[in-house]
Amino acid sequence: MEKTEVEQTIAELQKTADEAVIYKAIGSLLVKAEKPKVTEELSERKELLDTRSTVMARQEERIRSQIKEAQTKLQEDLSPVSQPSS
Repeated sequence: MEKTEVEQTIAELQKTADEAVIYKAIGSLLVKAEKPKVTEELSERKELLDTRSTVMARQEERIRSQIKEAQTKLQEDLSPVSQPSS
């Protein structure tokens, strides 16, 4: 969700003139800022969010794999032992 907001903000900044007055929110304040600096900050934020998303996806996959292994082991441990015919 935050990534979408950042992407939309970058897209809107690209549409504005370089000399346009830009304000950015800092807490509950709006502070005048330079467009190149704001664009750079947003790009860095987007890159950070992309990295976090990638890391979380890898962690999710690793956890799913561990759960599957644990489930398989549990099923093996709980299955009745086959007794050979005498």
